[in-house]
Amino acid sequence: MRTPSVPTGARSFQGLAAFFWTEALVQLHEELAMATSMVVQVVLLVFVWILNPALIGVALIGSVVFSAFALGQRVLNEAAYVRIDHKATDLYLAGPLSPEGYFLGMAGGILLIYITPVAILGALAVVVAHLSLATGLLLLGLSGLVWMFAASIGYVFSTFFRDNRAIWAYSSLFFNVFGVLPPVFYPLGLFPQALHPIVLLMPPSAAAAILQSAIGVTHLAPGEFSLALLGLVTETVCVLALAIYWARRTVRSK
Repeated sequence: MRTPSVPTGARSFQGLAAFFWTEALVQLHEELAMATSMVVQVVLLVFVWILNPALIGVALIGSVVFSAFALGQRVLNEAAYVRIDHKATDLYLAGPLSPEGYFLGMAGGILLIYITPVAILGALAVVVAHLSLATGLLLLGLSGLVWMFAASIGYVFSTFFRDNRAIWAYSSLFFNVFGVLPPVFYPLGLFPQALHPIVLLMPPSAAAAILQSAIGVTHLAPGEFSLALLGLVTETVCVLALAIYWARRTVRSK
């Protein structure tokens, strides 16, 4: 099915708000997914509490960052499911809904429904780690960047799958490996020094390192701080631009 040719500038982000609420209503019926969305975070927090209770504040901050990152997996799964099982992507995009409105509306709708457990973890992090207002706002901003990066990369990856059976394994592996193994739930200082430049270029661990530095758990040299912050911002902007371009490209290629 070929989508009617409409000048991109004339319909940029068209239908975003409508599809945002459509996706939110769809996600409201995924009770089991919502109930299990915090399983990994809770399990890791329990392990930290048992092994080293002094790090529970760091782990709570990391759980917020990881939760924002894991929402990218929800976008990946949902976008692939709608396209492969329901075969509804062409139907949505045949109307006035723009490709980027479809992508961002889906990502935003998922965020709206899953934001409550993330907010609860955030509130616990503020109380337990004694975050100041400035650090709390920093946590919010960095988590937002991580979410946008993850949602964008998740949407792009969703277009590569042709069979739903492959999605769950690969998406879980990607988001859990890059969200759990790097120093997100534990201090950067416990990670091998030689590998610090690598993890500081990974959005979840970059955000966690900046936050750990803000509460005095981790010391970042000026170059490391710049690497983490500029890397996170640059990667997020570039991947978001790629996702919008890719959404438009995949529609034109039909």
